[in-house]
Amino acid sequence: MEKLPFHVIFGSFLCGFLLVSWPVMCQEVEDQKEFDYDAEGNRGPTHWGDLKREWHGCKTGLMQSPIDLLHKRVRIVSHFTNLKIDYKPSNATLKNRGHDIMLKWSGGAGSINVNGTRYFLRQCHWHSPSEHTINGRRFALEAHLVHQSRTGKVAVIGLLYNIGRPDHFLSKLEEYLEDISNSREYDQLNVIDPSLLKMQSSLYYRYIGSLTVPPCSQNVLWTIVREIRTVAPEQVKLLRVAVHDDSDTNARPLQPLNDRKIQLRIKN
Repeated sequence: MEKLPFHVIFGSFLCGFLLVSWPVMCQEVEDQKEFDYDAEGNRGPTHWGDLKREWHGCKTGLMQSPIDLLHKRVRIVSHFTNLKIDYKPSNATLKNRGHDIMLKWSGGAGSINVNGTRYFLRQCHWHSPSEHTINGRRFALEAHLVHQSRTGKVAVIGLLYNIGRPDHFLSKLEEYLEDISNSREYDQLNVIDPSLLKMQSSLYYRYIGSLTVPPCSQNVLWTIVREIRTVAPEQVKLLRVAVHDDSDTNARPLQPLNDRKIQLRIKN
């Protein structure tokens, strides 16, 4: 078995320690006005790590996300049985965070179980174009379902979309997205059922990475669904227009793999 360099192992240990000791450090920034996605600006992705001391990992971290899921880097793992999804309808709030739209459940939205650890669904948000790529190919949209365990560990499920037929889940949110587009604030929703995302798939990529927005906390367990979904161009546009940040993108550039392993897991 190939050994990881010491600095990667130490980074993994340190991030794991921080996740357990100070779970709040793993939370994504909910007021995103202090950074942006302008590649030429002084608050763009290459400068995130300089904007705040607690965001330093965006610049120095060795397990950053997103990455390119290049086939030659992927190890196929069969008999994938360690991802169990149990989502439930729950009250939610739709919020403009500054550069993305977040759907945040108030609690009781269910959980996923990965290798015996239960991660509770906290929120979902969208990036366009996609942040992760497959063999260098970028997609029109990427949804992130963010989960957290009782000890503060974070697991994110990523969904990729091509332009095509409207997405059923986003169709149910369009009225609320239009309200936010007009008010620039947030909208309290009634019960939203995350199981409508229809997460069941037979192929998943799995790797260890980070949050893709500040503070870029590491040791995040990533699961990227291999099945590519479809979304209407009007739905992608609505997600961008609703945030009022005058940007065509909210996708962080690809990050170095740094000897990490990527698995393609096959669920029977």
